[in-house]
Amino acid sequence: MIKTKKKFRITLLLMAALLVSGCGKKEDSDKTTANAPAAQVTEAASADTAVVSEEVTSEKATDNSEAETTTEPASNEGKIADQSETVEAEEVVDANMSPITADMLNDGEYDINVLSSSSMFKIESTKLKVSDGKLTVTMTMGGKGYLYVFTGTPDEAVAAKETDYIPFVENENGDHTFTFDIEALDQEIKCAAFSKKKEKWYDRSLCFTSGTLKEDAFKEGSLKTVKSLGLADGKYTAEVKLAGGSGRAKVDSPAAIEVRDGAAYITLKWSSSNYDYMIVDGEKIDAEIVDDCSTFSFPFMAFDHRLSVIADTTAMSQPYEIEYSIRIDANTVKEAE
Repeated sequence: MIKTKKKFRITLLLMAALLVSGCGKKEDSDKTTANAPAAQVTEAASADTAVVSEEVTSEKATDNSEAETTTEPASNEGKIADQSETVEAEEVVDANMSPITADMLNDGEYDINVLSSSSMFKIESTKLKVSDGKLTVTMTMGGKGYLYVFTGTPDEAVAAKETDYIPFVENENGDHTFTFDIEALDQEIKCAAFSKKKEKWYDRSLCFTSGTLKEDAFKEGSLKTVKSLGLADGKYTAEVKLAGGSGRAKVDSPAAIEVRDGAAYITLKWSSSNYDYMIVDGEKIDAEIVDDCSTFSFPFMAFDHRLSVIADTTAMSQPYEIEYSIRIDANTVKEAE
C-alpha cells in the first residue's frame, strides 16, 4: 500500500511538471516557473526510487541468503593435498606379484615388509596377523606426523564418517601405530593419510609383501614347490622373469635350476659384470664373474612365487643397492640337456 501511494504521488508531480513546461506561451517565463517543480519532482522521484530499489535489494539479499543456507558445500578444496604438496609417487607393485590371500596362509603372526608410494609416509616395521580367515596388519610409523589413515582415496575419506577413520595408537615405545584389515598381500591398497601439521588428506598406495614369509607360513598346496611338482634331484632349466629397477637390467632366461636333497637352487646370470653382490632372504651373496657377467647361485622356496632381492651395482659413480624381484615359471621347468 505504501509503495502504491508513493508511485501515485510521483505520477502526479510528473504530470504537473509536463503541463507547466508544455502549455505556456511565454517561453522565458515558463522556463522559470517550470524549473522549481521539475527539480522537486526529480528529487522526489529519486528518493522514491531509492526506497523501492532498497526494498528490492533487501528482498534479493534475503533470497540469496536463503539459497546459501540450503546449498550443499561446494567442494573438498583445502581438505585434500594437491600435487604441488606431494613428492612423486613410486610404484608399489610389479609384474611378478599375484595376491596372497588369508586362505593360503596358516594362522599366526609374521614380520613382513610393506612398500609405500611416498617417502614421506615412512613405515619402520609391519606385523601381520592371520586369524579367522582375515589378514590384519599393524604398521609402526617412522614419525608422528599422521593422525589417521583411511583405506580408500582422499575423496572417499573426506566423505566418510570420522568413525570410519583409523586412529593411531601409541605402542610401548611411544611410536605411532595403525592397525587395520587388508584383503591380500602382494596387492596394491589405496590409503589416505591425514597430516597433523597440514590438516589435509594425502593420497598413498601401500603393498604388504609376502617375500619374507617362510614356507611353513603357507598352507600345504598353496605353493608350487619341488615336492608338489614331483621334481627329483637333478638339473633343470626354467624361464625367469625380472622386475624392478629402471627396467633396463636383464638376466639370462631360461636359467639353470638344480635340485639337491629336495631343495631348489637357481643360478642367476646378469647381462653385465656391474653387480658385485646380491641380498636374498637376508643373506649377502658375492658375485662370480662368468663370461664377463655377474652370476649368483642361491636357494629359492617356490616356483610361480615372487622373490624379492637386492642387487648392488657399481655402474654408477658410487655403489648403489637396487630392489628387484624374480619369478621362476613352473610351467617352463625342463630337464637340462
